[in-house]
Amino acid sequence: MRPREFDHDEVLRVAFEQFWCKGVRGTSLSDIAREAAVQRGSLYNAFGSKEALFLAAYERYAGEYLGAIQKVLGSGSLRKRLTAFFDLTIKNFRSGSPPRGCPTTRGLMELGSAEGEGLDENARQAFADLVSRITDLVQGALSEGAARGEFDGAPEIAALHIVTVTRGLAVLERAFDDEAQLRKIAAHTINLVLGKEGR
Repeated sequence: MRPREFDHDEVLRVAFEQFWCKGVRGTSLSDIAREAAVQRGSLYNAFGSKEALFLAAYERYAGEYLGAIQKVLGSGSLRKRLTAFFDLTIKNFRSGSPPRGCPTTRGLMELGSAEGEGLDENARQAFADLVSRITDLVQGALSEGAARGEFDGAPEIAALHIVTVTRGLAVLERAFDDEAQLRKIAAHTINLVLGKEGR
């Protein structure tokens, strides 16, 4: 077998940017090949299908995103950690020009579309896995905060609530394109979980 004639990681990066901007249905392997300056056939040989390429690119994105979340949840008071988590979340789906939205929410909307055009059960599982892992990281930060006396609720329930709010923020961002509104909701959510600052 001939060695692959492209930088695998760079192709995944380019592919994910295309999928994020245009969705899976709106992106062709020809689009990705052109942007990555590789042969379309090379993509087929390496990944087998557009859906398989999407899953590989999404896995790369998920790893990077989880690393960023671990970092922002890793230091400071619990309130600062949760604020930084929401900041990262909002920046993530407000990035791009125009903003690209949340790639996970966008992908979920493509599940179960016209036969042969949408994403399958493997994609649904990848999306669910990322949301679960994010929830686990937030729960860990809440548990640490509880041990320091900064939180007296149930970490598991509060983490699920916080991550559920981020899913709602992703939808509101698409509907209203109002970052200030998203940040107000995030601050209010933190106050609901921790109590108002200075109390």
